[in-house]
Amino acid sequence: MRPTWIVPLITLLLTTGIPAQTGTPSQTVTSDPQAITLAAQSFAALTQGTTVADVTLSGTATWIVGDDNFSGPATLKALGAGQSRIDLNLSGLQRSEIRTLNNGIPAIGWIDASGTHKGAEHNCYTEAAWFFPALWSLWNTSNPALTATFLGSTTYNSVSAQHLLMHEYASDQFLNALSATDVYVAPTNFLPSGITFKAHPDTDALRDVPVEIRFANYQNVNGVMVPFRIQKLLNGSPMLDITVQSATINSGLSALDFTIQ
Repeated sequence: MRPTWIVPLITLLLTTGIPAQTGTPSQTVTSDPQAITLAAQSFAALTQGTTVADVTLSGTATWIVGDDNFSGPATLKALGAGQSRIDLNLSGLQRSEIRTLNNGIPAIGWIDASGTHKGAEHNCYTEAAWFFPALWSLWNTSNPALTATFLGSTTYNSVSAQHLLMHEYASDQFLNALSATDVYVAPTNFLPSGITFKAHPDTDALRDVPVEIRFANYQNVNGVMVPFRIQKLLNGSPMLDITVQSATINSGLSALDFTIQ
């Protein structure tokens, strides 16, 4: 039986929203050269010179919440770095999660059996296309608001990795913290093994909830490296496991696909 807390928890788990408040200015931080080089190598490995405008991933997903498992078809779409949509048609659960831009301002929402809902904007500072590394805004190291720091070699998910810490909105301490993302890159092929960041309840931007995304089984699709296995963990526990069956690059997705009404 599905527990009564599943709906608010689901809202938190899949959404990843700009707070009305702003923080205090941060100290000036500049990216270090090694971090810039590694980010460029990873982006090059992912795109291999291909300009990526949009992607559609189709496959199956299993969603684990406590003792409940929901499985079935899943479609994941992303347009640019700021818009994404996940449609789940799982056994006993149909739901869509949307990240979009309204006149350049990021917004978040979800659609379920009870209708359309808007989420908190403070969850919009991490990657909208968290499931598709080739469209991450983190690779745009020419953005003066982004800082990248190389934290050295480490072990991530039992394998060797190079560790990057990325922030956006460097001029504002509060927003900078909301955007903080750790990126783990394989040292041989430079493909991302995973990322970690913090999500937050809709009612509390200061409460951190650790989120981890793991990538595996990369395949070349029209010159772009696509992870065909994507896992999402919350507080260290698996909650979403996606197996991609097909990927379409640059199909000409419309912004209308990412509308929150």
